[in-house]
Amino acid sequence: MPRVLFEEVQCKSLINKVNAPGMRMRWTVNPYRGCQHACVYCFARGTHQYLGYDSGRDFESRIIVKVNAVEVIREELRRPSWNRERVMIATACDPYQQAEVKYQLTRGILEALTERANPMSMLTKSPTILRDIDIHQGLAAVTNSTVAFSIPTLNEEVWEKTEPGTSKPIKRMQAMEKLAAAGVTVGVMLAPIIPGVTDDRDNLETVVRAAAEHGATFIADNVLHLKPGTKEWFMPFLREAYPHLVQRYVRYYRGSYAPESYTEEVHKVVAELREKWGMIERSQRPVEPRGQLTMGL
Repeated sequence: MPRVLFEEVQCKSLINKVNAPGMRMRWTVNPYRGCQHACVYCFARGTHQYLGYDSGRDFESRIIVKVNAVEVIREELRRPSWNRERVMIATACDPYQQAEVKYQLTRGILEALTERANPMSMLTKSPTILRDIDIHQGLAAVTNSTVAFSIPTLNEEVWEKTEPGTSKPIKRMQAMEKLAAAGVTVGVMLAPIIPGVTDDRDNLETVVRAAAEHGATFIADNVLHLKPGTKEWFMPFLREAYPHLVQRYVRYYRGSYAPESYTEEVHKVVAELREKWGMIERSQRPVEPRGQLTMGL
């Protein structure tokens, strides 16, 4: 992993309006930009290009830290025009990436949301969330809050190749179980489902079964999409790690998304597994965005 540079900035706003077809929430919160988890497929990589940085190593090693994030969100939540709408934490970063250990911005944001009983949903890959189990428990007691863990596979060989900066998937399952025991609504984002790598039924069922066994109340799923900024980083990885799949991806990803027929077939399999293991319907939970996000500094 490259050496990480934290760039501390003052943000003007933190609650930003979503401009992304397919998102079921209007507002997003990102205390950081860039992500040390270094997932090769991350759909947010292209957002770093807005800053003049590349979507490869810069995305992983030049982390923008909004050091005044807690003060700003407290001010925004107090505004008479704010209607306590649900906010989604983590659309351009993981709020519990390694930077959070140092800066604790996510914890402060959650405290602010708890003070105003403001609904929240969050997506993370990190067991570091357990540091804040008291805050999540308190938030769940006063409003509707949901934590989703991104777990595309439990196969450690695939995990090591595709998510080099993250904790083991089973550790995420165990963290989810502890949150569920504390009364927090939790589930799994089975995403991205990577064609030819994690889309086989055995892999999908392994994740869904483990989710059910570790306290998840829902499963959401999404097939890999390769937007500009991500595609340029992912395809060289694919040629090195899974060269036999390159021609398939050339056919599938002429644009940003896999063929609709393929995507629907994957959703169908996950729906069958969701029913088998007693999970809530995918349509009742938010999915990853299919468009760009409006994110201000």
